[in-house]
Amino acid sequence: MPSLRALLLPSELGSDFRKIWPAAIISNLGDGAMLAAGPLLVASITTEPAAVGAAAFIQQLPWLLFALFSGALVDRLDRRLMIVAADTFRAIVIGALGAAVLLGTAPLWAIYVALFLLGTAETLADNASGALLVDAVPKVHLGKANARLFASGTVLQQLGGPPLGALLFAVGAGVPLVFNAVTFGAAAALIARVAVRPLPTEPAGTAIWAEVRVGVRWLWQHAGVRTLACSILVMNITFCAAFATWVLYARERLGLTETQFGLLVSVGAIGGVLGMPVYHVLEPRVGSLTLLRAGLVIETTIHLILALTRSPWVAGATMAVFGVHAVVWGIVSTTARQLATPEPLMGRVNSVYLLASVGGAAIGSALGGVLAQRFGLAAPFATAFVAMVLMTAVAWRPLRHVSVRRVVAAD
Repeated sequence: MPSLRALLLPSELGSDFRKIWPAAIISNLGDGAMLAAGPLLVASITTEPAAVGAAAFIQQLPWLLFALFSGALVDRLDRRLMIVAADTFRAIVIGALGAAVLLGTAPLWAIYVALFLLGTAETLADNASGALLVDAVPKVHLGKANARLFASGTVLQQLGGPPLGALLFAVGAGVPLVFNAVTFGAAAALIARVAVRPLPTEPAGTAIWAEVRVGVRWLWQHAGVRTLACSILVMNITFCAAFATWVLYARERLGLTETQFGLLVSVGAIGGVLGMPVYHVLEPRVGSLTLLRAGLVIETTIHLILALTRSPWVAGATMAVFGVHAVVWGIVSTTARQLATPEPLMGRVNSVYLLASVGGAAIGSALGGVLAQRFGLAAPFATAFVAMVLMTAVAWRPLRHVSVRRVVAAD
């Protein structure tokens, strides 16, 4: 009988994945802790809703400003060293901020500056991490690798990290920040041990924006990857619009207490944990195209159910299904995109996709409150349902150009 280590880290994923996945686990734990500690820190300085909300926007802003540029750099430079440098930089920034908080010398503007710097480094690290994974893992096993990364991310960022962050914040407001700095440093040390292969280089003298345009043009001309990017844009607009007022929906429409709301959030995360085994069971049997199309139908139906129900039990079951769907969709779409993209364009194509993802989230978050304020708490879900019906109809046929098995077989 295979050992637990062999089940979690099978030899076919390669020796480098044994460094990449632990690095991701450590980083996810630190990021999960900051999901709770970050808002608590800002709220301890100001109770102004706009000021608290600005913190999340400031950390997202670099994605809108620099994502495409970062993708081009990922395709120019050593991806391993880029991650190491970005994680080291983040460790220094968040560590310095944590020390300042512990000393009581961190004004709100300093927190905003630190968040902007962290977000900027994140555009480099996240872009390079996706590209490095493709370098490190055989194509035929990318789905297995992505499944492990998505599962551990769900567990640590949504279930394990936030309670730890809140506990550390209770010890001292700067403690979770110092903890996060340590996790970044540890992740950088692991990634530094990953072997790298030289990348094909652009012709000498090529302008960075010319390289960006090559990546954007390739994505737009590839029907399958273009459809995935447009899908995540619409899905994140609709999801973030619908869930922008989720806490009010749970309290006023479902009648939940604060404790019950926490349980509702946890149900979705638990569903996400089940996404990895569901993917492993279904993908070999039904294929990536069926899973992607089913995901569109599931997400559309979820918005309809939440627009109509007032039952917390129905909402809880729906969110559990959504958690499974979100992880399965993420694994399949990420793997399909990685397999379809030429390796020299990996950073640039990934940056366009991430820009669509983060941009959609930002647009949706801005729209959700307006819709709920004007038309009621169920309105964002009803609007999301209509938008997803249209998205599903538009994307249904072009998704046939996404085929994990065809790309692997041709490799």
